Parts: sequence; structure tokens; C-alpha cells
Amino acid sequence: MHPRTKATLEEAEQAQWFSCVGVRDTKVAEVLSSWEEAIESCSSYAWEDLCLEATNQYRERLIERSRERFRQWNDIVRAVKPFAESLARQKTAGVLAEFKLPKRFSDCVCWDMLHLLMESEYADVYPPGFYGAQAFWYVKGHFPCGWRDGRFPKGKLVIY
Repeated sequence: MHPRTKATLEEAEQAQWFSCVGVRDTKVAEVLSSWEEAIESCSSYAWEDLCLEATNQYRERLIERSRERFRQWNDIVRAVKPFAESLARQKTAGVLAEFKLPKRFSDCVCWDMLHLLMESEYADVYPPGFYGAQAFWYVKGHFPCGWRDGRFPKGKLVIY
């Protein structure tokens, strides 16, 4: 794992995730009012499609800039995935139990963390983007979980 990825992981580990859910402390994102709304939003096909499209576009940029490095994608996924899963389990355990959240929630968080680490691993080829931005909200204590009012990149991020 690259040192910058280790640093990204450490920063995420030290943050107090979900400590500001529902707090309206920003105007750049729409803030939801409940876990129920957040789960509905992160489970929507539109959000799933946007997250998958962000991953696909990032991978396309990598191929354009370094086909050789892109060929290492699966090996790097295998290397960082255990760290992403461990971080996601650690950070979601409390809210999963307290609010009886569905597996879909932890799956979303795990996906975000895996792709955050992948963007970090490849930051020398193409700068982090969508998942780096997602991590910002986790570190701020929110849960990024949707998109509204326009086709990305127009519109507004939805957080809880």
C-alpha cells in the first residue's frame, strides 16, 4: 500500500464518523433528517448508478494516462480491500447496532472506502475525485448518500 493511502486510511480512522448526521451545517449539500431517508437514498438506483459511473470514469482516465498502471487494478483492489472492509466495519458497527440499519448501509460505506483507497493508490496517475469528495463528508461526521436536482455534476449532493 502506498504511503499516501496509509495516510488517507489513518485520517479516516481518526475521524468521528456519523457524529453530525442530520446536522444542517452546510449549504453545499442537502441534509436529510433521518436514517430512514438516508437508507432510502443510498439504496436508490440513481445513487448506485452515479457511484458506478464515477468509478467507471475514473478507471477510463487511468487507462488514458497509463494503461500499464491500470493493469494492476485488480491486484491493488485485492491488497487494499481488507483495509477498506475493516475500516467500514469498525466505523459502522455502532450505528448499525443502535439504529438497526440494513446491510445495504454497510455495503455503501464499504464501496466508498474501497474506491477512496483506490483513488489514493492511483493519485500519481489521476487525482482523486468523487470518492475523495465522499471521504470529506465521512470525516466531517456525515453520510454521503445521494444526488438531487440535476444530472451530475449539476445538482446537489445528499448527505445525512
